[in-house]
Amino acid sequence: MAILSDRKDYPDWIAIVDLGSPYTQLIARKIRELKVYAKIFQHSFEIDNFKRNQPKGIILSGSPDSFINKIDPVLKQKMFSFPIPVLGIDYGMHLLVKMKGGRIKKSKIVDFDNTVITILQKDNNSLFYKVPDIIKTWMNKKHTVKEIAPEFKITAVDKENNIIAVCNENKHLYGLQFHPEVSHTEYGKDIFFNFVYRICHCSPEWTNAFFIKNTIDKIKKSVGNGKVVAGVSGGIDSLVAALLTYKAIGEQLHCIFINTGLMRKNEEEEIKQIFNKFFNLNLNIYDYKEVFVKSLERVVDPEEKRKIVGNLFINIFEEKAKKIGGVTHLLQGTLYSDVIESSPGSGLTAKIKSHHNVGGLPEKMNLKLLEPLKDLFKDEVRRVGKSMGLPDKIIWRQPFPGPGLAIRIVGEVTEEKLSILREADEIIRREIDKEGWNKKLWQYFGVLLPVKSVGVTAGLRTYDNALVLRVVSSDDGMTADWAKIPYEILSDLSNRITEKVQGINRVLYDISSKPPATIEWE
Repeated sequence: MAILSDRKDYPDWIAIVDLGSPYTQLIARKIRELKVYAKIFQHSFEIDNFKRNQPKGIILSGSPDSFINKIDPVLKQKMFSFPIPVLGIDYGMHLLVKMKGGRIKKSKIVDFDNTVITILQKDNNSLFYKVPDIIKTWMNKKHTVKEIAPEFKITAVDKENNIIAVCNENKHLYGLQFHPEVSHTEYGKDIFFNFVYRICHCSPEWTNAFFIKNTIDKIKKSVGNGKVVAGVSGGIDSLVAALLTYKAIGEQLHCIFINTGLMRKNEEEEIKQIFNKFFNLNLNIYDYKEVFVKSLERVVDPEEKRKIVGNLFINIFEEKAKKIGGVTHLLQGTLYSDVIESSPGSGLTAKIKSHHNVGGLPEKMNLKLLEPLKDLFKDEVRRVGKSMGLPDKIIWRQPFPGPGLAIRIVGEVTEEKLSILREADEIIRREIDKEGWNKKLWQYFGVLLPVKSVGVTAGLRTYDNALVLRVVSSDDGMTADWAKIPYEILSDLSNRITEKVQGINRVLYDISSKPPATIEWE
């Protein structure tokens, strides 16, 4: 990533090694909330990543137990190549213990549980400095530490006197059986604070002001005398990326809105209004509705949809760039969550989806990618946007996928299905906003299923489509929970959709969290 390629700009940072835990992204977020940069690496990362720009500390995430023996030899050399603190969480702790000659035992308990622990050590350099003697934690109990090497000492136990935390202060090695990153654990933020500041001695430099100045400088250096074309959608990501780039290179930026025919209702008009009211940027709008929709005929595979849309975008932008002349870069509003979910993975964390900002791009492009936000989570983008003076109307616009409604129509995309889904989507957005739930939620939208069912409208039999209502709460989109909105709102939404939208006679509510489900269906 651009920010990490020149670590001199970020002297203090924490490396997080992902061993497969669903909570790895939460660890990164918790560290960043302390104003220290954190980056996630796969367990098979190249050690050269650290030789040039050494982190101030390393955190090992949890892992499915089936991978532990495979990971052990891969990481052993890397973890002790640098004299910097290492914190192992859950199976990360087990790895540290095993690498130093300790033993792990399998438990009869095979799930996570709330566990009260007693802390035995709380000196100035401890993980538990100023943490109460007894706290509640969220813990994986599939395996526990049976025996530790003499160089370690026990710093916390549970009521059965099982080993819950260990440390080797001379070598700055720390292990926790529980997960301090989840809300179920008390004083988790304090524990991370102690690791980041008291043990790793980081400085609080990951701030909005620092990011804005640093990013503007990087864009200037990267683009030079070239020009940039930007694909804008009216969402917070593309607008913040465009604003940062405009502050860096001014009139060298050319903003383009492509109407793909896969947008929400009145999207083009909203984009014009936003640019006219809040931005002093040139915006060129092009209509490619027929091209995009036709290209998706008879396509049902979601990955293929994403790649078709991504390739078309690039082809169009390269065509427009030729007419502008001198264009060297394509600006994308790619986020850190896009990068993580679109990466091929390295044995433990599988690729979840292609994203046309990342995984859906063709291998060969004439334009260089400019992705100033690819180190940020969504909530960080919103904070940066607010620091740059953007109004709430823009900051709180919902995330909208690059492939648009194409991936909210399960199966083949047609003009008829797009029309039906647009009408339903407008009702969903309008009603949620009217009820004041828009700032409480991450996303709220409809998914049109390739399923029809019998219904009754005006006393007549119908055989129409089923719509899934997807409403989730989240901080960054990496994990999400289905929203517990009042039944009255759900009832009203269902009634309005089935009454007003011709072609839908049944509304379902998705109560799946992420993981195991994703937010989008495709």
